Amino acid sequence: MNEKKISTSTIAMIALMTAVTCILGPLSVPIGPVPISLTNLAIYFTVILLGWKKGTVSYVIYLLIGLVGPTGGYLIGFIFLAMISGWFIEKFPGKRIMYFIGMVLGTAVCYALGTAWLAYEAEMTFQAALMAGVIPFIIGDIAKMIVAIIVAPMIKNPLVKAG
Repeated sequence: MNEKKISTSTIAMIALMTAVTCILGPLSVPIGPVPISLTNLAIYFTVILLGWKKGTVSYVIYLLIGLVGPTGGYLIGFIFLAMISGWFIEKFPGKRIMYFIGMVLGTAVCYALGTAWLAYEAEMTFQAALMAGVIPFIIGDIAKMIVAIIVAPMIKNPLVKAG
């Protein structure tokens, strides 16, 4: 039987990035029912550093820690954000435009799930939920993508060299 073992360093990195998400996620600016959050920035960093599979595991751990309330759809949507953006990052190594495209697509799925959940939980129309939970965040989320695409590779290279 060929069993794959996960290394202690991999477990530590997944835990570390979950902790980073736990730290950044709650940092928010309230602007309505959905605050501006740094959760997606943490996920962008995580998938660049760990890849889509381990990045998704890291986020699922975070999700299980905090899945409640009208923003729960965005938390679930972040799973798809990690999977989609991380897949693009692994499929197109070093191609930052593809990183960006993957992050945009993943974020769009996150927005769709979050908006639907918010509309249901807050008894809002889909359009009202879109105006509250997506439109105010687009520019900031694009900025977070750019920061992650520039900064995370600078962090990743020393990590890879260190093993």
